[in-house]
Amino acid sequence: MDRNSSATPENYFDDKEDASSGETLSMSSLADRHRRSIIGAINVLRNLRPRLEMASVRKPEGLYTEDEYLALERASQERREYLDGQIYLMAGESEAHGTICTNLTIEIGSQLKGTPCRAFSKDTKVRSGPVPKTRYSAQGLYSFPDLVVVCGEAQYLDEHRDVLINPKVIIEVLSPSTEVFDRTEKSARYRMHLDSLTDYVVVAQSTPLVEHFARDENGQWVIAATATDLSQSVVLSSIGCTLKLSDVYDRIVFPDHIADVQREPAGAE
Repeated sequence: MDRNSSATPENYFDDKEDASSGETLSMSSLADRHRRSIIGAINVLRNLRPRLEMASVRKPEGLYTEDEYLALERASQERREYLDGQIYLMAGESEAHGTICTNLTIEIGSQLKGTPCRAFSKDTKVRSGPVPKTRYSAQGLYSFPDLVVVCGEAQYLDEHRDVLINPKVIIEVLSPSTEVFDRTEKSARYRMHLDSLTDYVVVAQSTPLVEHFARDENGQWVIAATATDLSQSVVLSSIGCTLKLSDVYDRIVFPDHIADVQREPAGAE
């Protein structure tokens, strides 16, 4: 019908003649044609929706997406961590840090022989974060824990098989520049987003100190153990391993005042 027609609602539903074919259209025919036009319009909108949604999603200003980070990381010889769109180049480690990491790898690795669990070194990336909602997602943490234990088959982010997503135990050796982050933000991300994780252990390097956090049967995280003496041990029952502080800190020379405390007999004042 012409938009300028003065036809009333009554004569609109009267039989109409198709101008092109001369055929008379009944009210049911008009309704059918109207229905088909609506369906066609809906299909057009459906086809436009993905393009409209893509146009409305923009890469966060000044941030790297996860894909961009992974492409950079895989093409580089240097290690970088990723946190919510920001990329951080990892600094070199101290002699004490490297020694403790080696001791932990030896102790945990040897105790896991013949079990379904295995240890991964500090060159293994772990992703902890929500499932990306768009290709421009910049929410998540990619880190290089000092030691990772996986039980059963290792699961990876993609076909590159260089990002673990199912660690059972994570151990971090603290450094002055990373201690706050390891104890707060990183710890929270691990516990919140890694359903497979049952144990998180932090190891100090400037003083004998091993702290063990574990997920209990109710899914709550608790302080399972705190050891501060070289004669003590921390038991990781979930993987059947025991960390003796004397082995963890083998070849580590502590400052005199700490060494003197460690040499004092129990109960000495």
